[in-house]
Amino acid sequence: MVELIKKGAWLAYGTTLIVDDENAAAQLKSLGKDNVSREDAKNNTIAASILAAHNTGDADNLKIKFDALASHDITYVGIIQTARASGLERFPLPYVLTNCHNSLCAVGGTINEDDHVFGLSAAKKYGGMFVPAHIAVIHSYMREMMSGCGRMILGSDSHTRYGALGTMAVGEGGPELVKQLLSRTYDIKRPEVVAVYLTGKPRAGVGPQDVALAIIGAVFESGFVKNRVLEFVGDGIANLPIEFRNGIDVMTTETTCLSSIWVTDDETKRYFDIHGRPEAYKKLMPGALAYYDGAVKVDLSRVEPMIALPFHPSNVYTIRELCENPYDILSAVEKKAAEQLEGTGVSLRLTDKITKDGIRVDQGVIAGCAGGIYDNLRAAADILAGGSTGTGAFSLSVYPASQPAYIELVRSGAAATLMEAGATIRTAFCGPCFGAGDVPANGGLSIRHSTRNFPNREGSKPGNGQLASVALMDARSIAATAKNGGILTPATDLEVVYSDPDYHFDKTIYDHRVYNGIGKPEPECELVIGPNIADWPVMPALTDDLLLKVASVIDDPVTTTDELIPSGETSSYRSNPLKLAEFALSRKDPAYVGRAKEIQKYEISRESGEDISKTLPEIFAKLRELNAECKPENVGVGSVVCANKPGDGSAREQAASCQKVLGGWANIALEYATKRYRSNLINWGMLPLVCGDLSFAVGDYVYLPNVRGSVENKASDIAAYVITASGDVREIKLSLGALTDDERKIILCGCLINYYRDGN
Repeated sequence: MVELIKKGAWLAYGTTLIVDDENAAAQLKSLGKDNVSREDAKNNTIAASILAAHNTGDADNLKIKFDALASHDITYVGIIQTARASGLERFPLPYVLTNCHNSLCAVGGTINEDDHVFGLSAAKKYGGMFVPAHIAVIHSYMREMMSGCGRMILGSDSHTRYGALGTMAVGEGGPELVKQLLSRTYDIKRPEVVAVYLTGKPRAGVGPQDVALAIIGAVFESGFVKNRVLEFVGDGIANLPIEFRNGIDVMTTETTCLSSIWVTDDETKRYFDIHGRPEAYKKLMPGALAYYDGAVKVDLSRVEPMIALPFHPSNVYTIRELCENPYDILSAVEKKAAEQLEGTGVSLRLTDKITKDGIRVDQGVIAGCAGGIYDNLRAAADILAGGSTGTGAFSLSVYPASQPAYIELVRSGAAATLMEAGATIRTAFCGPCFGAGDVPANGGLSIRHSTRNFPNREGSKPGNGQLASVALMDARSIAATAKNGGILTPATDLEVVYSDPDYHFDKTIYDHRVYNGIGKPEPECELVIGPNIADWPVMPALTDDLLLKVASVIDDPVTTTDELIPSGETSSYRSNPLKLAEFALSRKDPAYVGRAKEIQKYEISRESGEDISKTLPEIFAKLRELNAECKPENVGVGSVVCANKPGDGSAREQAASCQKVLGGWANIALEYATKRYRSNLINWGMLPLVCGDLSFAVGDYVYLPNVRGSVENKASDIAAYVITASGDVREIKLSLGALTDDERKIILCGCLINYYRDGN
């Protein structure tokens, strides 16, 4: 089904994949392509040509300027507040503000509409676009209205992916969008490119989520495509409708790749024609001979209906093998979950779902940028036609991802078919993807065509003794399961006549509701700032020395951003950095916030001019033994989080900024799961430290003498000392990895806001 080629590969004439092994030279010669260097051929990928067209730096150190930006209402307030504090006067490029995370009005913090009013006033003042709530989820709108072949788009959401439409899109934390808003660049080393070579044709009943999960399951654990660009090629592409391609593409985020791009063809052209933007199309193909740093071969004809079991999209099985061996597989998942849930007082009981009829699930949801695509919902309607979801506990909810898709479901009759079967239809909303919609009951198992199934992504509250879980599936198999009364069923088990009606895009909905002020700023317009929309607190510059106290140690193989700052209802505090920070690590390490605040008190005292060596006499006695030149006034005191591999998942910068607000100065990791999380740490002035040995304990101190000098002088290693609770001292070596000059300056200044305030 999926084969990984790690040696590198050549692609000749867009069709012939040649593994870069001892036979490659002869094969290339037979095609008349001998004596071509790998470096020259690397420049013949689609990705290389698009990056080159947007690069203002040199060939190896890219400085990218994007064509457009996109944010939703969990992130845009913080981005605009950061940009304002850094000198923003107008949006210099198209910036789309969407409002698809809009269910938080009755929970805790910001009145939801306050954020929306702020967003509209910002779009007017600075010259942006504002898509009101319920109109479209962020990525559907960007696909429909802003994508274009050869373009690049940056979004403050990790699933910013429009590669199937010829657009290289990148999901990053908000500070990277701030840089673009201030006419700066996105700086990265030239990324490697991996070919995803598609052959064959999917069977009836197999959908895009099945293909995506098969790929994720094959590449995630090894990190094969981490921070690389995926370039989809091969003759199998022609067998995929454009929305099928979009459905695969959006899930590439879960491979930890940087971005994606696809060959474009008549099917792509048809999409832009339907959406009234024919000028957005152009043919994209690799050169006659292109070289890739690896390849993923996917035989679409062999893909089966898949399921990603809790708690990660890479925990992948075929539905067939799960149904054939349910007890062993579900028991293994329970055992692994017990390790992740240790200390929460709750446990996962999936084996309870095994009945004489099969595996019983409690809920089905088809939603968001991955699931709410018209083709998925149309196929679900075809499967459910004349059937019923039943009158028992099982429920099915569907969320068309945009109003134009919704109205087409209505006009085609598919909406009526779904409703007649017992499904409920909601408006465009990302809630099921981040824990604010269709929260299952305690012990519930929800099957979802959405993007993620991390712990508590469905909104459960383990701190209150309530735990549910999500398994990711394709809309087709979810509909088949619904038709079978909630017994897990692959869509390929059913005989279904799938309709293929023409899709009609009605832009009138957007014309009548979306505010478009791109290129038309109104400086006189006042921002409308609600009572719970707060500015960022003052953050100090990096001191000469650092004294870090370990506030949390996470020994999971991978730590998601959801564990660092939970999604869902906590996001009601998204516009108030201080209040949101109260939820940092709340589900993973509930004591973290209290520990961090206690440590922060020392730094507040230092900044106010107090001699903290008198407050921490024993520790400073050790510091003076290690560094005779140690001066208390120049020793910044803060907290540090230690984790094996933090940062998988969301691009939300709050995972880093909440730590910073609580006085965090650094993370120490074996490695970072994603570039975007590491970038978020840097942009908030936190040191993304790497250590080969994570033998730290909560309460340990880590002393970094002359850390400022080490950053300034681009030292490859930073000498540090661990002081344990018992007073033992050991020396360790830390590293910051590769940093650009600007990233070093940001760290030295204390955060991106300070960097710009200092005139950089």
